[in-house]
Amino acid sequence: MNLVLRHVLTRQSLRLCDKIAYNNVQKQIAITSKCPIIQYRKYSEQGTETRKLPQLMEFPPIMWPSFIKYVKNWMFSNFIIRPYFDQEFSLNEFIEASKHAVQIVSGALQNSDFKTLEGLVDKDAINALKTAVSQLSVSQRQLLAIEKEDIFYAFPYQVGVIFDDSDKRWVEITMCYHVLRGLKNMKESGDMPPITLGAQPQYQDNIFILNYRFIREFTKGVEDSWWVNIVNHFQPHMLIKKM
Repeated sequence: MNLVLRHVLTRQSLRLCDKIAYNNVQKQIAITSKCPIIQYRKYSEQGTETRKLPQLMEFPPIMWPSFIKYVKNWMFSNFIIRPYFDQEFSLNEFIEASKHAVQIVSGALQNSDFKTLEGLVDKDAINALKTAVSQLSVSQRQLLAIEKEDIFYAFPYQVGVIFDDSDKRWVEITMCYHVLRGLKNMKESGDMPPITLGAQPQYQDNIFILNYRFIREFTKGVEDSWWVNIVNHFQPHMLIKKM
């Protein structure tokens, strides 16, 4: 399955250069009062903790597209990648193919099936994900798996080309996906969510944003396929609360 998926991605792919360190500092709130009401609130917060999903890897969270990057992405795709790297490359086809990768990777993470990730996800990324997933509760792991039909908005945040001194070259694409868990079932039942679902409390726990970064080597004479080297899932309403 991984070979087939990587072949599909290889027909329409790239890599992006965004090596920014990001530190996710968790805030600790000291509770000094012994009032029963305060302790009840703390118990409630612990109960909702199972519905919170911390970021899986250290990477700046991406939520929305950039117009400037949109223009650059279009130029890279049409004036560099297609004419010099891959004449059949299509950014739209890559976006659709990448959704299959998201479904496979996220499903494997939920089941702690890291063997499935081999050949599709970079080894260093797998090691980082093993550590992150091992620290999640069972309830939190159940939030990881994503069906591609639950993705309602996807866009390439950044497309880039990397060269080194030995004439090796790579293409990197950082993707952002907006997800509403259960959207597929809603569509099938005809119960469509409102346009303002992001502001509706009943939907907030089911809205996720995913950042995946894909990379492929395009050095002359090298046969390669797309790899995933960044995987991040987070809930936007929890991220906003931290700001």
